[in-house]
Amino acid sequence: MNDILAGYAAAATPELIARFNALSPSELYAPVFDLLPTSPARVADIGTGIGRDAAWFAQQGHEVLAVEPVKELREAGEALHGSVNIEWLDDRLPELATAQTRDPFDLVTLCAVWQHLDDNARRVAMVNLARMTAIGGMLIMSLRHGPGASDRRVFPVLPEETIKTASRLGFDLTRRSEADSVQPDNQARGVRWTWLALSKVC
Repeated sequence: MNDILAGYAAAATPELIARFNALSPSELYAPVFDLLPTSPARVADIGTGIGRDAAWFAQQGHEVLAVEPVKELREAGEALHGSVNIEWLDDRLPELATAQTRDPFDLVTLCAVWQHLDDNARRVAMVNLARMTAIGGMLIMSLRHGPGASDRRVFPVLPEETIKTASRLGFDLTRRSEADSVQPDNQARGVRWTWLALSKVC
């Protein structure tokens, strides 16, 4: 994982930050948009990067924990998004050592993160994500299929394995949706996404 985080730190140029920030959260989350909370909720955005999605949630009145281990991205996000409804936290997958000690969240999100963990790390991470998700809450994840950047390694993701692991930890599958990448460069490289919405039932 350290090499992947170092890759993000090295890539955190003003150009990349601007490109990340220009993406529309409402477009990204379109496959699960109707499942997002409409009244104020506690949200944890894991691997928030520059906090684009965290800021979007905060603007809707949610109380947001933005978890990002890469200092360069976290500091850029704090400069871009000064919402009082965002708490920034330096913490990392799979352990989420500090984040998992907080009271459970109504919504936990991982957008474009899961592909950076290998199978063993995913099993550890899912245990901790289950601890972070309140009963009746939801875990929403986007799973990448296709190549990644040369300096930010990705691992193949099987949605069925992710669903199976989550089900053993008290989640029910609410939705599985397939989507094209919203970025033209990724579209050209054949990158696709599977969105999973997993409801915590026990």
